[in-house]
Amino acid sequence: MRTRTWAPYALIAPTLVLMAVFLVYPIASVGWFSLRQHTVTQPWKNGFIGFENFRRMLFEDQLFWQSLAFSAKWVVVEVGLQLVLGLVLALIVNETFVGRAIARALVFSPWAVSGVLTTGIWILLYNPSTGIFQQLAQWGIGDPGTSVLGDPATVFPATVITELWRGVPFFAILLLADLQSIPNDLYEAASVDGAGRWRKFVSITLPHLRDAIVLSTLLRAVWEFNNVDLIYTLTGGGPANQTTTLPLYVARKAVDSHDFGYGSALTMAGFVILLFFSILYLRLSKFGSRE
Repeated sequence: MRTRTWAPYALIAPTLVLMAVFLVYPIASVGWFSLRQHTVTQPWKNGFIGFENFRRMLFEDQLFWQSLAFSAKWVVVEVGLQLVLGLVLALIVNETFVGRAIARALVFSPWAVSGVLTTGIWILLYNPSTGIFQQLAQWGIGDPGTSVLGDPATVFPATVITELWRGVPFFAILLLADLQSIPNDLYEAASVDGAGRWRKFVSITLPHLRDAIVLSTLLRAVWEFNNVDLIYTLTGGGPANQTTTLPLYVARKAVDSHDFGYGSALTMAGFVILLFFSILYLRLSKFGSRE
């Protein structure tokens, strides 16, 4: 009886140890550093300062609020557009047509490209001397030498389009997998009852995709909120901090300025925000429930 009692705990012990090492310890470490003044360039000032970093962040740092507002805007626009376009692509490649396998491979291929390589591709496309806009100017469309990444009016749409190219296949892959699990009998029964394509989509397809949509949007929202590689290599957060996200601001403070105390406080703020909205989103969406 004693062996049976302890056996389940012994089996999950390795997983619990790994979670403690790679999850609990980093969070606790960042939380401790957020309560300290810890600057590599000024070690004589290092020490425990309580919530001073958080007071500075909330009441004195305007760039924190600016980066947080841009992060929220970035997440809403990116996840919304990626979901809609990904659903459209999933519905298209779910149909039967000649060359469907090739079409699926082309749709999913951008997801296999890393963020840095993605920005390399689009920096070449946006190049004011040799890129697509220079080619359009030669055809009489637009002005030559247009720099969309250097203009505050166009840098956000240009960055959004770049991330859409990489992010839309994520939704297409997940939603296509769920589309293929819907029984065809439901569509046949709806056809017998006289339902059109739109009625089938609203009454059959969307309800079956609900959990997949909730999970994919939550995962993608967390990833987009933490997006650093693409924005850093594409715009560097500029021009004039127009595309600086909160994680990119953290990287500047902790990595570039070596202010690990304040960078940890910014990180804890992002962690709490993501944790709160993830729980709220799952509650409101009733993820996993069956009505």
